Amino acid sequence: MINGPILCVDDEPVNLGVLRQALKDEFSLVFANSGAEALAAVKKHHPALVLIDVQMPQMDGYEVCRQLKSCPESAQIPVIFVTNLAEETDEKAGFDAGGVDYIIKPLSAPIVKARVRTHLSLVRAATLENSYRSAISMLAEASHYNDTDTGVHVWRMAAYSRALAAAVGWSADRCALLELAAPMHDTGKIGIPDSILKKPGKLDPAEWEIMRSHARIGYEILRKSDAPVFQLASEIALSHHEKWDGSGYPNGLAGTDIPEPGRLVAVADVFDALSMKRAYRDAWPLDRVLATMKEGCGSHFDPAMLDAFFDILPTILDIQAHWDAHVQTPGGTVRAG
Repeated sequence: MINGPILCVDDEPVNLGVLRQALKDEFSLVFANSGAEALAAVKKHHPALVLIDVQMPQMDGYEVCRQLKSCPESAQIPVIFVTNLAEETDEKAGFDAGGVDYIIKPLSAPIVKARVRTHLSLVRAATLENSYRSAISMLAEASHYNDTDTGVHVWRMAAYSRALAAAVGWSADRCALLELAAPMHDTGKIGIPDSILKKPGKLDPAEWEIMRSHARIGYEILRKSDAPVFQLASEIALSHHEKWDGSGYPNGLAGTDIPEPGRLVAVADVFDALSMKRAYRDAWPLDRVLATMKEGCGSHFDPAMLDAFFDILPTILDIQAHWDAHVQTPGGTVRAG
């Protein structure tokens, strides 16, 4: 859609000529002189953006926009109204119909070009963000490809992590970044042999040593990107198995030497791991989960982080209830690491 032409729609040829002059040197253009022609042109040319007059006979620009927004194939195309109607109520009608901008005639070529560039850049940014999220989702899924009994664990614990981050004072933007980064915390499991991940019995010391290496493997994979979300994910991958008393892995860090994102995700991760059903055990009841976490206060968990978690427990349980509908029946025995 981004690579498509700009569709210019107006029942007055003079106005189409003005738009042609303003945009022809920078954009590919197609034209229509009625609402019906506009809808047909959208189906044929898949434009990146529509510039449309409001006052046209038979079908006005608002109705064209409403029809475009009602169709999944065209709903994401930005529509800019180009019109003589300059009242606030007119602009509101345009935005209510689904338009993204409103340009008043007589047209200024620099203004038209600037508005078109702005909205195309927003479309590109949204498309890039969607691709970014898809890549993150696939990487998170890949890291748990063999975790047939984790279901939606990575997404649920990411939602817990975001709620806990907000509770300890993180900014909204950083909370959102954490929710994207947290699902990649076990990326390093990609490098762990199936014979260990799927072993039905207890791991021996040598196997546990290999299992624990997933923290560093994940770090090494994720740190290769300079993108903030992957830098945060690499920090989480390396530190989410560290423990407050220094008995964790891979570096045996203790206290506030453990990065805050790792301390935060550790709480969310353990809560979800204990709360979910596994192929080799049932989900623990809530009171047992909470009692076990309290026992880990000051040894496994940062006390302040755990206090914040208990302070927002109603929110955590609401998130859990929301995700319960998505949980699938476990299908295999895989260790959480």
